[in-house]
Amino acid sequence: MNNLSMPEVLTFFMSVLPISEARGAIPFALAQGLSPLRAYLIGVIGNLVPVLPLLVGVKKLFTLSYRYEIGRKIFTWINRLSTKRERIVRRYGFVGLILLVAVPLPVTGAWTGSLVSAFLGLSIKYAFFAIFIGVCISAAIVLMTTLGIIEVLGM
Repeated sequence: MNNLSMPEVLTFFMSVLPISEARGAIPFALAQGLSPLRAYLIGVIGNLVPVLPLLVGVKKLFTLSYRYEIGRKIFTWINRLSTKRERIVRRYGFVGLILLVAVPLPVTGAWTGSLVSAFLGLSIKYAFFAIFIGVCISAAIVLMTTLGIIEVLGM
């Protein structure tokens, strides 16, 4: 097995983070010279890393953290963000969750999809599969958009 390069490691960690996810990591990877396929795969894999822990642990963490003032404030804020997104999932179900994750806009993505799924009490298999599809779609959109911009700018 080959050793990972620093751009690959950074791409992976960027895709795990809730702010950047794969949508921030893929353009970074391409700018660092990674191939489109490698950027896509590392971005998707990294973006999926936090999904299961969030689906399994967010309710437990919520219960424990709610005992403390700072925990209540953080989870009230997270719940407020999630509640706005819950409507999409309640209305459109599986497809709604895919769309919530797939649209590469702020406050959407795997982290938001995982939190919404956990707060709605969705089955872990159901939620993970929808989030997986959404991440793949989102990463493909970001990859194609970035490659298009690179082509237009002649970089």
